[in-house]
Amino acid sequence: MGMSLKTELQEALKEAMRAGDKRRKKTLRMALAEIKNKEIEKGEELEDPEILTVLQKEVKSRQEMIEGAEKAGRSDLIKEAEADIEILKEFLPQPLSHDELRSLVREVVSEVGAESMADIGKVMGTLMPKIRGRADGKEANEIVREILGS
Repeated sequence: MGMSLKTELQEALKEAMRAGDKRRKKTLRMALAEIKNKEIEKGEELEDPEILTVLQKEVKSRQEMIEGAEKAGRSDLIKEAEADIEILKEFLPQPLSHDELRSLVREVVSEVGAESMADIGKVMGTLMPKIRGRADGKEANEIVREILGS
């Protein structure tokens, strides 16, 4: 395990400042400010999973911005939001494909020794932290049901 996600973001910000990359600097500053706000609300430092949640919200709000900008015909705003998303995605885990998710579910099923639908809670409890931010919980649940039900 390398440095914390927050440290990674701070390092990336320093690099962007050295490189004079305005877009990157602005995006990373915004993300770090958002993390700081959440830490103030919470009264303690955020852990990586919580930071991921903040970054995912930032990406989502940019995606909504793009939809709005498309309706308004503002291609300048679309470009900006897309650039932001690209930058933020560097710090997010790669999403799992359906097949990767399926094999992860299989691993967890054997790890917790699940044998029937009665064990679905155990499987989901172990699986969710592993896929947080990388796969859809609903899709995971369907695969778990399918594997346990067969």
